[in-house]
Amino acid sequence: MPLVTSKRLLQRALEEHFAIGAFNANNMEMVQAIVEAAEEERSPVILQVSQGAIKYAGLEYAAEMVKIAARLAQVPVVLHLDHGTDFNQNVLCLRAGFTSLMYDGSSKPFEENVAVSRKIVEIAHACGIPVEAELGKVAGTEDHITVSQLDALMTDPDEAKTFVELTGCDSLAVAVGSVHRMLTREARLDFERISRIRQRVELPLVLHGASGVPDEGVREAVARGICKINIATELNKAFTRGCAQAMQAMPDEVDPRKFLGKGKQAVKEAVREKIRLFGSAGKA
Repeated sequence: MPLVTSKRLLQRALEEHFAIGAFNANNMEMVQAIVEAAEEERSPVILQVSQGAIKYAGLEYAAEMVKIAARLAQVPVVLHLDHGTDFNQNVLCLRAGFTSLMYDGSSKPFEENVAVSRKIVEIAHACGIPVEAELGKVAGTEDHITVSQLDALMTDPDEAKTFVELTGCDSLAVAVGSVHRMLTREARLDFERISRIRQRVELPLVLHGASGVPDEGVREAVARGICKINIATELNKAFTRGCAQAMQAMPDEVDPRKFLGKGKQAVKEAVREKIRLFGSAGKA
């Protein structure tokens, strides 16, 4: 089926208390794995094009692979820009047929984040495309920050209410304790903060850096209002692990498809696990 926007999907997730997985895909095998798992689980799915994927494959290649997968699929597929860098990149993605945009102004002063987010919302809404904005900073493992520094970066509930009112965004990525690029699942979320934000903001909330959050933390976050959950590092780990195991098992093999196929299967199982965890299975 054709690509769909994230607007109705996330609103349904909010009303029915489940979350939709937003999975970063860095090559063809990962795109195939994500969509195949969604089809088998009868789940809507969001495929994200990250800044790394854009640098690696180029915007056109990254987008067209998802479009082809969606056209062949029988479940709703969203093409989403992950961590959009600026206004111009969002315009390019809008022209390229993305059905969900994002501007990450979390590192900017509040007023600048509002101004750019509002400008992107204006042009996107004119085309019927929703926009995710971000308030509060989700740190990365490379930042080496302390617990107190992490707390200082978290989203302020009252500020979130003002931000949503000023920007008109359709969903809000919040910083509530998760960390980007975590290789272990030890992140501890601030559940009370999620609840306070949810009380003030009547929009679907988004959790970034979720690969490092334990399953029980994910379930609690969904119960408190998280509707979109980003997964990237865990899929990269699965893919490289699958390829490495295949290379070790077949040291004389020279056909790269044999290795890539094992990586694809590993990603597919990881996505299946997340779909069931998020509660979106059977929601297509």
